[in-house]
Amino acid sequence: MIVTKNWLDEWIDLSGITTEELLKTFNSIGLEVDRHEAIRVPDGVIIGYVEQCERHPDADKLNVCQVNVGHDIRQIVCGASNVRQGVHIALATVGAELPGGLAIKAAKLRGVDSHGMICSAKEIGLPSIGEGIMILDESIGELVIGKNLNEYPAFNDDLIEIELTANRGDCLSIHGIARDLRAALARPLREIDNPENQDGRLGIGRILQLQHTDTFHTDLLFGAVDIKEIKTPFLITLRLALIDIACVSAVDALMSYATHSTGVILRGYPFEKFGDGENKGIITLDTDENGFAALYGKEKVSIVGVSQVKEAHFTSETGLMIIEASYIAPDVIAQNMGMNKVPSCPHYYRTSRGSEPKIDMGIRYATELFERYSSSQIYGGNIELLSSHEPRIISMSEEDFTSFIGLKIDKTTITQILKNLGMDIGKPKGSNFAISVPRFRHDIVNKQDIVEEIIRIVGIDNIPSKALVFAEANQMSDDLAEYKKTRMYRHRAAQSGFFESVHFVFNERLQVEKFGFACTEPSKELLNPITATFDTLRPTLLVGLLNSASSNVKVNQKRIALFEAGMVFDPQRQETKRLSFIVSGPMTNEKIANAGKPENIDFSAFTQLISNVVGDFELVAYTPSHTLAHPYICAKVMINGEEAGEMFRLHPQIEEEFDLAQTFMCELISDRLPYGLIEAKPYSKYQASYRDLSILVAQSVSYETIKSVIEKHSSEQIRRFYPVDRYVSESLGEQMSLTLRFVLQSDEKTLEEEDINAAMEWILSGLKEELGVSLR
Repeated sequence: MIVTKNWLDEWIDLSGITTEELLKTFNSIGLEVDRHEAIRVPDGVIIGYVEQCERHPDADKLNVCQVNVGHDIRQIVCGASNVRQGVHIALATVGAELPGGLAIKAAKLRGVDSHGMICSAKEIGLPSIGEGIMILDESIGELVIGKNLNEYPAFNDDLIEIELTANRGDCLSIHGIARDLRAALARPLREIDNPENQDGRLGIGRILQLQHTDTFHTDLLFGAVDIKEIKTPFLITLRLALIDIACVSAVDALMSYATHSTGVILRGYPFEKFGDGENKGIITLDTDENGFAALYGKEKVSIVGVSQVKEAHFTSETGLMIIEASYIAPDVIAQNMGMNKVPSCPHYYRTSRGSEPKIDMGIRYATELFERYSSSQIYGGNIELLSSHEPRIISMSEEDFTSFIGLKIDKTTITQILKNLGMDIGKPKGSNFAISVPRFRHDIVNKQDIVEEIIRIVGIDNIPSKALVFAEANQMSDDLAEYKKTRMYRHRAAQSGFFESVHFVFNERLQVEKFGFACTEPSKELLNPITATFDTLRPTLLVGLLNSASSNVKVNQKRIALFEAGMVFDPQRQETKRLSFIVSGPMTNEKIANAGKPENIDFSAFTQLISNVVGDFELVAYTPSHTLAHPYICAKVMINGEEAGEMFRLHPQIEEEFDLAQTFMCELISDRLPYGLIEAKPYSKYQASYRDLSILVAQSVSYETIKSVIEKHSSEQIRRFYPVDRYVSESLGEQMSLTLRFVLQSDEKTLEEEDINAAMEWILSGLKEELGVSLR
């Protein structure tokens, strides 16, 4: 869960609380902080106003802008496609220093003076929020020309990512996090309880009605908005970018923002899915073919809390939209999904862990956003369907708390903590409490859970220890861990048939630059090199290994397999550790098994050798910046989703120059290699099933593209897949036949034929829709 401090401040007063105190509070109450980033726009970046924008006389893609900075007008040359007259922008003035060390200076661009730089979000250290420069609006506050951006809260914020356990679905929103802080900080929550303004609004009952035969343990609330002249305010665009949510339209942005803020599951539907505009629209709640509570209009539009039909998404910028706010208990939805696996959408993550049950708050929050940032017409009232709910009551005594905690806590303190956590406390009878658990805390079921809530708010550190324990301090340092990691990979390489090669940390600058590597900057170069051939710090281990391989060939070595672990240096002399390999010539030595004629190493065999050393990795298309690599036999190495290095065949011209047979090389970043305890993972005791899928697809489509589409449409039963055959012929033209093998398995049961067929059909439909493939 990602929040920002200023976003939280909209829900709870954080004045006087430093970021360090806030992070400490989160950790102390069990909301573990996984990441913290300070968002600070540098000084000298101000608000400017584009008074005039004209084409550059000597450049088609440049514009000459006259920008008002408050006390004068400055001429700025800008190449952004979205710069135009009459907009407020972020301007880096002369003298400002942007993230990355870029210092803004007065310059001439194609003969035109430019005094500053109109900035995009990335240029001032913010995440990308679209192409071109930032266009500011008053969602960040009153726009004062010439004012520093870092004086606005939006540009002087703290991003905090919180690691939540699966049972804390109530904290999957800004409102939910603020609700927990209320108990820790003893400050009131800024709830959205403003009554809806009905004056002059058409009632939703005129256009829509809900039909149902049962409640299905589901709460539903429907509103209506006639969308007109909508735009996404800058503040919302920025915050959605900070939390890594991409939106396809302004409506989608406001709905996503409302959901992340309130925790209420919100969906938007075109009215046309329920009515034709002349008659009243009808929404029907019924059970679908899989036993889920589903909504129907002219056809099925969604499964409550699970998914929404793609064609039922509201994607237009105008028109009548029906807003649905829903709540369904996580145990109900999890039970249904356990019995009948169906495709789900991102909202299912919140629903399955417990979304916000106060759905009227969510729909009011969303409609207020539409009213504030558009000319939309809001329909008055709501159509609702609410299920009955009996709160869980847990009875405890003061003695129970003392017994569990080991510390007597004042009765008033306990009562205040529980109330701040949203629990209702019945009138105490003597020392007994009757605690009513709120609906959003589905994880609290017994006395131990209540005690855990008290302990995390009081603070485990505030509970005195009962005994002293003397133990030796951990002597494991980062340097020792790094040494052990390097030793482990050196041993693995030796066990896999590689011989270790050790070189100086110097290279010949002329040779390194010849191969396209960036050497140390002249101002930071060696003052007294050892020899003329060791006149620069090495930027890579590959050149040293290449020279060693060439030396081995000259003494009649046929099979060469070398590795090296060592430091390399960038142009700023910053060092990083690398692990590099080279294999040339035969895969094995001459022996009876290969009749004295071993096959030469190929890319597949080299990949397996590297995998024997570093474990699992993926290869993706990649073109190296240096010239050592064969332009068509090279790949980027990805480990756990991160770029970890490169692997390639040596360029044939370089092989010939160094008298080498077919040669392959690999260089990896040591910090990206896995190291540490290997955690055991559960495996299924049920039989795996295999299915082959043969498709016809254009030869121009890469396997990486096919793989990404399959992963997007894979169900939980798909454990892995891989290509087993590729066939091209004149009869197929520009297409190829590709056979993929899928391994399907469940942790809960032996898969039946219909389960397997459903999973494969979903993948095939995705491939057809996105890549236009067909079955062979």
